[in-house]
Amino acid sequence: MIKFKNIASVKNRSILREMVATDFRVRYQGSVLGYAWSVLRPLFLFAILYVVFVKFLKVGNGIPHFPVYLLSGIILWTFFVEATSSAMSSIVGRGDLIKKINIPRYLVVLSSLFSALINLFLNLIILFIFAILSHVPLQGSWLLIPLLIIELFMLSLSLGFILSALFVKYRDASYIWEVLLQGGFYATPILYPLARIPFKFQKYLMLNPLAQIVQDFRWCFVTHQTTNSWNVSVKYFTIFPILIIIILIIVATKYFKAQSPYFAENI
Repeated sequence: MIKFKNIASVKNRSILREMVATDFRVRYQGSVLGYAWSVLRPLFLFAILYVVFVKFLKVGNGIPHFPVYLLSGIILWTFFVEATSSAMSSIVGRGDLIKKINIPRYLVVLSSLFSALINLFLNLIILFIFAILSHVPLQGSWLLIPLLIIELFMLSLSLGFILSALFVKYRDASYIWEVLLQGGFYATPILYPLARIPFKFQKYLMLNPLAQIVQDFRWCFVTHQTTNSWNVSVKYFTIFPILIIIILIIVATKYFKAQSPYFAENI
């Protein structure tokens, strides 16, 4: 298993901090609006989807604070896409560095995840402001949100390890992942309330860890009328998404560790 406790060493912390800063700086280098794009991208997507699905198709009728409901799902999905996609190309993208310097390979993947996490925090600030302006009531369940962010981070990290190792050997992995993301967007209740799905299918849809995270986040943050992992099905189903993430973490770290010695020669 990858020894993440090594991150606590001064040297590794310094390397990780520098790579995160470089990733975040290079990502928007040369653009006119710069870092503002990290916030504007999900807001533009939200504006388009809000007009089409809310104003015209009336998808959110009956859902309290549906604009906040919709924006929260878009922000979480945007992080997942950004985190996994950037992690996938991180090893290849830093090939010259890996060939020249003997650094822990997992730090390269972690740096891309932390860079995406910065964007997530910026977007969450916008979400909180939007919620206040929309008169979403302050609730004690907001305290559970950090746990869901950690769960989302670990899901993205485990997939990032697998994808980055696969991408070193198979460049087709990026195209396959793009197709899977397109399907995952519609298989996750981002655009539509889960309650619109027939009840007998809801529990199967909630086996998707990302669907569970999005719905539980909405339950914690927006409204307790949201269908979540606790009230959608029999109780033992609620632990399945967590078990999937745990299994992914174990498989991903083992696979990444087994492949990492060959990264330099295969890049």
